[in-house]
Amino acid sequence: MKKRTICDAIKEVLKDEKNGLTYKEIFRRIEERKLYEFGAKSPQGVVHLEIRRHCTDLFFPNASPIKCFKIARIEDKTYYYTLADESDISESKEADESNSIQYVIDIEDELLPEEKMVQAYQRYLSDLKHSLLEKVRECHPSFFEKLVVDLLLAMGYGCDDKSGQVIGKSHDGGIDGIIREDKLGLNLIYIQAKRYNEGNSVGRPEIQRFIGAMQKAEKGVFITTSRFTKEALDFANAETRKHIRLIDGDSLVELMIKNSVGLERIKEYIVFKIDEDYFEDTN
Repeated sequence: MKKRTICDAIKEVLKDEKNGLTYKEIFRRIEERKLYEFGAKSPQGVVHLEIRRHCTDLFFPNASPIKCFKIARIEDKTYYYTLADESDISESKEADESNSIQYVIDIEDELLPEEKMVQAYQRYLSDLKHSLLEKVRECHPSFFEKLVVDLLLAMGYGCDDKSGQVIGKSHDGGIDGIIREDKLGLNLIYIQAKRYNEGNSVGRPEIQRFIGAMQKAEKGVFITTSRFTKEALDFANAETRKHIRLIDGDSLVELMIKNSVGLERIKEYIVFKIDEDYFEDTN
């Protein structure tokens, strides 16, 4: 007979509890009914961990892909948990990590240390994006042109690390940079870079001029530190002769962070999870 797990014990407690129980109540009932024999020094914390790991709508590095529980309600800064049904589990699979983080209310006693790390990291990234965008807006226009060429090279475009070229104002005409995708320069990516402040959006006329300046080139990337108007987005999407990609300020800094452009890595933290397969033979 297979040994009962902590998760099995939690399920047994919750199977008739429609209104939900707190993790402390669940732990007490496991103890009272002798559903599981704990060996840990902090068994209540172990129960809390298992519930959060298997809870729908909660996604963090150590969370389990198998979801058994859900948050029934939150009262007086306390979470109440129940068993999840099939509809809860299917909806949870469609949720993404960013949405799940917003769903969690920051209650000190409820969040696992790992969940707090995820939330803190998301806040850190948000602050970093704002600071990085301001830094980019402060730089000289010619440096911004170099930055966007460096970014596309870092993203893997170009045949080598020397295949990017900043055109500069002396050869301007709507083109600020070029990426050669092959050594002969048969395939080119044309780049337009506009370092604008917030509120100064790029409109349709600028996209039209950029497409005209591309001449025979088929691929173009228009990058700005602000935003694009709806008319500009619609026009670029409707363009059939050329492949045009528009990158606004938010997308720009996200790509810079993802590809470590203009950033220096200082420290990394590793999150571990227990290898259940390794301990399989101990039961």
